Amino acid sequence: MSRPTHVTLYEVGPRDGLQAEAQIVPTATKIALIDHLSQTGLRFIEATSFVSPRWVPQMGDAGDVMAAITRAPHITYPVLTPNLKGYEAALAAGAQSVAIFAAASETFSQKNINASIHESLERFAAVAQRARDDGIALRGYVSCALACPYEGRVVPEAVSEVTLRLMEMGCYEVSLGDTIGRGTPGDTQRLLDVVLKRTDAQTLAVHFHDTWGQALANILVSLDYGIRTVDASVGGLGGCPYAPGASGNVATEDVIYMLNGMGIETGVDLDKVIDAAWSISDALGRPPRSKAAIARGR
Repeated sequence: MSRPTHVTLYEVGPRDGLQAEAQIVPTATKIALIDHLSQTGLRFIEATSFVSPRWVPQMGDAGDVMAAITRAPHITYPVLTPNLKGYEAALAAGAQSVAIFAAASETFSQKNINASIHESLERFAAVAQRARDDGIALRGYVSCALACPYEGRVVPEAVSEVTLRLMEMGCYEVSLGDTIGRGTPGDTQRLLDVVLKRTDAQTLAVHFHDTWGQALANILVSLDYGIRTVDASVGGLGGCPYAPGASGNVATEDVIYMLNGMGIETGVDLDKVIDAAWSISDALGRPPRSKAAIARGR
């Protein structure tokens, strides 16, 4: 399969990135980041998560964020909705696209959402039905697609099964996540060899963390399999509060730099994303985690 000539970048920094911050990020800072990213050419900016503030205090201002961002007509601002209560809150806040998230590891599923994989899928089925009824776009995530912090390597067949279930619910796309960033290009090949037997590359996205420095290499492998959507986080923001040892997502600007060098279009302005990376990093009191932002400087 030939590599795509265009890749869609799905920005997750405002949600998956900031969610991992230990200190509560001011609502105004979150809004400023999203508005900054809206000027870069990105078409998808995951804005926030409608989860219980008791479990994820960082996302307790989800409604306020959605109410205050300056929405561009050509950009979708998806949000995470783990249950019907979250979905209804997202709908009330004007969300046009929502995401549900399952895991391919039983232990991670229990630690992350206090439910087995089967229970989580049953829970998400209700959200999926409502999204279909309301005409809301639905995306799916599969956590621990390559490895789990508790169980180690995850077999590709388990990932394939969860992916298929999410697609059967109506997800237009399912993002396969290397939640702890341990996967190698060989692991990615083995995963996609199995998953693509039951679904099409155009309905998949990849979501790599860079804990072991393998994210760009794994993305490159994914492109060879025809994957056209890549999740990334400005400045390399991120991690996972339920995945010990997981560092940030692959940086959006690092992905853009690589794709630009390969002649693959994204429609996203590298310099503007780097500016956004420095801006949010300054607000957090540390330099960006991305190679491209550090190399170019301010």
